[in-house]
Amino acid sequence: MAHKVIIAGGGTGGHIFPAIAIANALRKLEPDTEILFVGAKGKMEMEKVPQAGYPIEGLDIAGFNRSNMLKNLLLPFKLLKSLRQARNVLKQFQPDVVVGVGGYASFPVLRQAQRRDIPTLIQEQNSWAGKSNKILGRKAEKICVAYEGMDKFFPADKILQTGNPVRGAITQSAVSREEAMLHFGLSMGKPTLFAVGGSLGAKAINDALMPHLAEFVNKDIQLIWQTGKLYYDTAKAAATKYATHVKVYDFINVMDFAYKAADAVISRAGALAIAELCVVKKPVIFVPYPFAAEDHQTQNALSLVNKQAALMIPNSEAGARLVNEALSLVQNKALMQQLEANIAPLGGINADMTIARAVLGLIK
Repeated sequence: MAHKVIIAGGGTGGHIFPAIAIANALRKLEPDTEILFVGAKGKMEMEKVPQAGYPIEGLDIAGFNRSNMLKNLLLPFKLLKSLRQARNVLKQFQPDVVVGVGGYASFPVLRQAQRRDIPTLIQEQNSWAGKSNKILGRKAEKICVAYEGMDKFFPADKILQTGNPVRGAITQSAVSREEAMLHFGLSMGKPTLFAVGGSLGAKAINDALMPHLAEFVNKDIQLIWQTGKLYYDTAKAAATKYATHVKVYDFINVMDFAYKAADAVISRAGALAIAELCVVKKPVIFVPYPFAAEDHQTQNALSLVNKQAALMIPNSEAGARLVNEALSLVQNKALMQQLEANIAPLGGINADMTIARAVLGLIK
């Protein structure tokens, strides 16, 4: 009989793409496995998961709003409603195991699964565990982690060190540098930077780049700039006169091309971005998003900085320092080689299969 697995969570690409990688690995191991995703209504998983070929159910749930406290008054009601909805999904689908990848929808689904003695597995992507996962970890059968020292958050006997799953499009990419450069309309042989702020864009990175676009032309350095939807029109307009060197996109679907074209990368420090950068072995300057829960992006970045495998600039200093340091990095061959050599051993390309095996191992 086919096994049934629910994968719950989402909110950002950092949760969704690893979840899809786990689902694909499950299908590789057991092609007839029935997989259902559960996400948050109105979030990007409701679009990205069906595009990847999987069904998804949406819950009415939102996260804690740090910028508008009034919005949090409705949170208890939304949580109760989402717990009811999660219970109904479990009743209808009757999964053998439930996987939580973080994000709003993860908590109600895993909470209800644990109440019904359905085995649960948590995939904790960050070096600093979120509150929900710490609560869920007490009753989860397995907790898959990407960083060392996670026993300060979870019971040591439940932890499985797997690394973070990276999309097959990146781990198995065969694109050449020439093809990548051609795709973005760039010239071979010129130093190239790739600036990316995650799937939703990053204001501090965008604001830091905007006044300095002329410098890219003056120094003959190329820039691939993923702005996110909100900043795209502003950036596109500003970059028009520098179009030979600055290429602007709201979202890049072919990340393997962007990584291949780049000599160095400017990035937020989400767990997915870090996992990808370790696999593609790129020198990187991290600008951690300071408002992430428990400031986990700074912790993520420091785990590489402490190994001399990356550079880091605090969000508040990006405007003053980022462009200068990025331009000097791509001109400093020795520093780039050192960063590449130190980041290379941190990449794991089999995390998805290791996690998928752990999931199937929980089925009674």
